[in-house]
Amino acid sequence: MNKPRALGPPHLQHHHTPCTRTHQIGALLLAVATFFLTRLFDHAFAPCSTAAAIGRDGARDSAVARLDGGGGSLAWPSGGHGTRLSLRIYVYEEDEVDGLRALLSGRDGRISPESCVKGQWGSQVKIHRLFLESRFRTRKKEEADLFFVPTYVKCVRMMGGLNDKEINRTYVKVLSQMPYFRFSGGRNHIFVFPSGAGAHLFQSWATYINRSIILTPEGDRTDKRDSSAFNTWKDIIIPGNVDDKMTSETVVQPLPLRKRKYLANYLGRAQNKVGRLRLIELAKQFPDKLECPELKFKGPDKLGRQEYFEHLRDAKFCLAPRGESSWTLRFYEAFFVECVPVLLSDQVELPFQNAIDYKKISIKWPSSRIGPELLEYLESIPDKLIEEMIANGRQVRCLWVYAPESNPCSATNAILWELQRKVRYFHQSTETFWLHNGSFVNRDLIEFSKWRPPMPLP
Repeated sequence: MNKPRALGPPHLQHHHTPCTRTHQIGALLLAVATFFLTRLFDHAFAPCSTAAAIGRDGARDSAVARLDGGGGSLAWPSGGHGTRLSLRIYVYEEDEVDGLRALLSGRDGRISPESCVKGQWGSQVKIHRLFLESRFRTRKKEEADLFFVPTYVKCVRMMGGLNDKEINRTYVKVLSQMPYFRFSGGRNHIFVFPSGAGAHLFQSWATYINRSIILTPEGDRTDKRDSSAFNTWKDIIIPGNVDDKMTSETVVQPLPLRKRKYLANYLGRAQNKVGRLRLIELAKQFPDKLECPELKFKGPDKLGRQEYFEHLRDAKFCLAPRGESSWTLRFYEAFFVECVPVLLSDQVELPFQNAIDYKKISIKWPSSRIGPELLEYLESIPDKLIEEMIANGRQVRCLWVYAPESNPCSATNAILWELQRKVRYFHQSTETFWLHNGSFVNRDLIEFSKWRPPMPLP
């Protein structure tokens, strides 16, 4: 039998030892050992900010992206975010664009930020102030990744500073004076709409800012509109604005479970909404289990904030049904009195879903099944499990607080992480063109640096 010839020049030819079964087993063991050692070193030296989202099957048994010691640094999921915050945000000044001041303080300029920062819509003011002080703020438009357009239109409208037509007309006027808005088609511009109306406060939103990034607590308005203004791929759900006294001073201390009088409560108006009306009727049937008082928010018998939270803390579960819109501030408030929130709003969208496992901190129940079955279910949950959900909620609730970004766990930092996912290296729109020399031009071949307002909007 002929032996196979050695290939290659003689000085590269080697005499090989036959490969035995012992050699094969040794090679396999070496490969397995190399794999596990590599994984070990990867985990040992990986930066904490690249932690995976928590609470998923097979991941850490926690409710939120890792928080060191509950109040330490926040490790946001790395997928699509990067390993550290690195973005530049330009904040438009109120006198920089004609009309912007009116969207902040009304036609007469008499509405102050202090009057707008109160209440559940105060996030519009807080986010503006936090971005003004942010270390990621840039004063150079040409180096900005994103542009923040500050407006307080919900407050301005509520206080009679502008009517709907004036708001719409002023928005269009403002946008037509922003070259960078036209340059990107609005894709890199950020707007805050802090109420249940969402972007519908700007009646022509679908025409002008349908590509922009919208920060809003509201993910659905299909009950009164043909379509929702929220787009899960470009917009960001933000927490409602919880009273500062509850988030910072904790004026009302939580009660031990054994001292709570009720199984559940609902504190709010009926507003002729089916789910809320069902809860009111259910409370009449089971007054010892469900507290649902007739609350007054005006006049001499108006319920004060402290009394409201004292009521809220007196139950194990805080029921949060849909009202005029799908989101409800009661969901966020429940965490600060350590009451497990029960969502009864089918279309609700919640903030920071890529980092928080909501089934570990809350319950969502079908609104069509509000009745004795709901109370029976809640009553069946052992106190031990309720305590675990409350403990998880303590870890998460810092993400509902609009604190300075120096606070590692805050709504501010969470929003910045979410915004980082929206940053694009390249910008274009239907009215933006580019040439071989790297210059950007409009449809009339006018270079971007020479674009002058007012400009036709994309």
